Amino acid sequence: MQIEKNSDTFLKKLYPNTSEMILGSTITELRKIKNQKFDLIITSPPYNIGKEYETKTSIEKYLEFQTSVIKELIRVTSDSGSICWQVGNYIEKGEVFPLDIYYYQIFKKLGLKLRNRIVWHFGHGLHAKNRFSGRYETILWFTKTDNYIFNLDDVRIPSKYPGKRYFKGPKKGQISGNPKGKNPSDIWEIIIQDWESGLWDIPNVKANHPEKTTHPAQFPVELVERCILALTDKNSWILDPYAGVGSTLIAALKNYRNSIGIEKEKDYIEIAYQRIEKLKNGNLKLRPINKPIHQPNPNDKIAMIPKEWTNLFNEV
Repeated sequence: MQIEKNSDTFLKKLYPNTSEMILGSTITELRKIKNQKFDLIITSPPYNIGKEYETKTSIEKYLEFQTSVIKELIRVTSDSGSICWQVGNYIEKGEVFPLDIYYYQIFKKLGLKLRNRIVWHFGHGLHAKNRFSGRYETILWFTKTDNYIFNLDDVRIPSKYPGKRYFKGPKKGQISGNPKGKNPSDIWEIIIQDWESGLWDIPNVKANHPEKTTHPAQFPVELVERCILALTDKNSWILDPYAGVGSTLIAALKNYRNSIGIEKEKDYIEIAYQRIEKLKNGNLKLRPINKPIHQPNPNDKIAMIPKEWTNLFNEV
């Protein structure tokens, strides 16, 4: 079942590309799509942790089902295309099962090649009592072939030492860097600014994030944008098979790409279209790409050590 929304002529000129949300089961809807349609598939699949939109099952059954989905995703990916699979951990009875390790084996057996295992680190999340609090997830970037789209110049970051030169060899004295900036690392951080560290600075979507909706595990638009800019060309087709509230479609529209999202929850689709309309009207609140993380003023009450703890420190 396809839900479509139309914009007026002006907005179509401003955002000329196609964006569609499909209501239905991922595996069912994928089977209706022609081969090699997409240059990028990017998603965060259900983690099997009992969120409102998933039914928790054994990890074996969970991975078996996802394998059938992945086979279809590979079929609809172009030969120059990529799949970005963003996952965290599955927890059962206090034991951690790192999903990226399990998924790597699935993709590898199906013939894909891993280009990067990107670590996305964030400073806020659920606190743990009997283990260290989890503060990262991973993005596995796979390609179907060795001839894949990679637009590094579109995601370069400013170099810390742009005047650095080769100090020996045949290029001695020549500038060693790139005028467009340097290659970001495979760790996307949220602690210090990109231009200080070479790390990508992207917070997760929590309560005070400008993009927050009712979805409990929402993609930051900026996270998707980085992948879209690097791994697709203008007017490429992009798919999010677990589209949620449409962050992938928004990132695609912003950057002149076409996109399709598949989502089984009708409420999320409605939120996605509301967000898209706000984007087109210039009213959607988004965190700007590369914006530094907010640092609290040390004089703010919330950043100060509570008076109730003062005696504890004095006793130590």
